[in-house]
Amino acid sequence: QVQLVESGGGLVQAGGSLRLSCATSRMIFSINTMDWYRQAPGKQRELLASITPGGNTNYADSVKDRFTISRENAKNTVDLQMNSLKPEDTAVYYCHVKIGFEFWGQGTQVTVSS
Repeated sequence: QVQLVESGGGLVQAGGSLRLSCATSRMIFSINTMDWYRQAPGKQRELLASITPGGNTNYADSVKDRFTISRENAKNTVDLQMNSLKPEDTAVYYCHVKIGFEFWGQGTQVTVSS
C-alpha cells in the first residue's frame, strides 16, 4: 500500500514562506520520481515540481525561482520550500507518485493573505 502524508500547510501573509513535507515509505521514496501539485478552487490540478531519485528537479514556470523541491533521505520525505508567497498561491497542495497507478496524499491547505 502506497501512503503519502503531507504536512506543513497553513496561513501566511503575502511575501512569507512555508515548508511542506511529504512522508512515505523508504521503498517508494528511494526508487520513484516524486511530485508536488496544487489545486485552487475552480481550477485544474497543477504540477508544480518534480524530483527524481537522483535529485534532478523540474519546476512549473509559475513557481520557478520561488519554490524549491528537495529530498530528505534521512526522513524519507520530499519537501517543498515555498518563498515569496502570493495570494494566488492559495490552494490545496498534494504530494504525488506514479507507480503504474497514480497515488495522492490527502492534501494540505495553504492560504496566503494579501
